[in-house]
Amino acid sequence: MLIWPSRCAGFVLIAGLAVIQAAHLTWMIQGYDVLHSAVYWVALYLVAPSFYFFSRHLLKADVQYRWRDLLHAAPLTLCPLLPQPLAMPGAFLLGSAYLIWLAHAVYRLRAQRQRFRLELVALGTLFAIAVAVLLLGFVWPLLAEADFIQAYSLLIGLAFFAVALTLLRFPAITADVAEAAQASYAESTLKNVDKPKKLAELERLMRQDKLYRLDTLNLALLAEQLALSQHQLSELINTEFRQGFSRYIREQRIEDAKKLLVTEPEASVLSIGLTVGFSTQSNFYAAFREIVGIAPGQYRKLQATPPS
Repeated sequence: MLIWPSRCAGFVLIAGLAVIQAAHLTWMIQGYDVLHSAVYWVALYLVAPSFYFFSRHLLKADVQYRWRDLLHAAPLTLCPLLPQPLAMPGAFLLGSAYLIWLAHAVYRLRAQRQRFRLELVALGTLFAIAVAVLLLGFVWPLLAEADFIQAYSLLIGLAFFAVALTLLRFPAITADVAEAAQASYAESTLKNVDKPKKLAELERLMRQDKLYRLDTLNLALLAEQLALSQHQLSELINTEFRQGFSRYIREQRIEDAKKLLVTEPEASVLSIGLTVGFSTQSNFYAAFREIVGIAPGQYRKLQATPPS
């Protein structure tokens, strides 16, 4: 779950990109000189820091905000004063520094790559778009103004499309990445825990009590049932099942749904999704496709078709 500073940063990021795109559209329609306006420069210098504060909460464990974080706003006060030959490459040079941080943060998650291989492909696509934007900024003096604006607008549009497609395909990607980051940075909290006993209790809660059918089930609630802290339960699931809490619960629900789709042919797909713990039809379909590879209705038809 994103805390409010990260959410605010995400809003600022989207707003900054929207201002840039609106400025580009104004230039193409009305010929307004957007590249020399103070609003354009501020939006340009706002993108990288806002992305940093948005993604830091996902890629780092136990983020703490300090007064020195205000230094990230320093370039915003200087950018309107810079001449254009310096301001444009300066913005992209600043972005390259944040991109290096992002590459390092993602590299720290390499031990967890088995947990979200496909998601990493999507993140890699976004990373490639970011690199293309940086290269565009550095070759800006060699391009005509129209070519630069059109290319930059196209890359921003591709980034929005890639993000939307990623969230549709992997709606729980933020939770999965955050859990992977937590597992990468945290020290072991299971030294004094009877792991076989807790695993047996977890198995009982899943198999007998079917606790995953609660659509309000979260890490805190399940940890309370097992008399563990949230960090301990997260580490237990990560070390024993090589996946995060969110993915683990989704798999339990999907396995239950697969059985119900066959044993209850009269039940609607939606009712089965709600029964096993999904709060919406879209979440159920996305999770089923993610884990099984096909839609639940198609899975039911395949199971009902006798082998030839």
